[in-house]
Amino acid sequence: MKGNHAQFRARGEFMALTSSSRLAGTFAVLASLLLAGCAGGTSGGDPGAGSLPSGKSCKDVRAELDKLDARGVPSRIEAAGAGKKLPPGQKEEVDRYNALLAQYLGARCHL
Repeated sequence: MKGNHAQFRARGEFMALTSSSRLAGTFAVLASLLLAGCAGGTSGGDPGAGSLPSGKSCKDVRAELDKLDARGVPSRIEAAGAGKKLPPGQKEEVDRYNALLAQYLGARCHL
């Protein structure tokens, strides 16, 4: 009986080693995939800063965003995102705000 118990214990230890080895291997594969994704290269990744429309500066875009902020456009954006219908004039302001924000962030004015 003692011999059988020793064999079972040896199998249990082997199974534990195998499981931890698999876990370590899985972790290593995931870590290498993450590092490969962060390594950069020419495919994918950050396209770099975009340009603003001709004659516009980051200050100009920020000033227009501030005016729309003062008119309460961000709350209208939230309302539209929640599925509420907006009158045409407010929808135009929301669209304008989103376009300006895309320009501002795309040109990396926030950095």
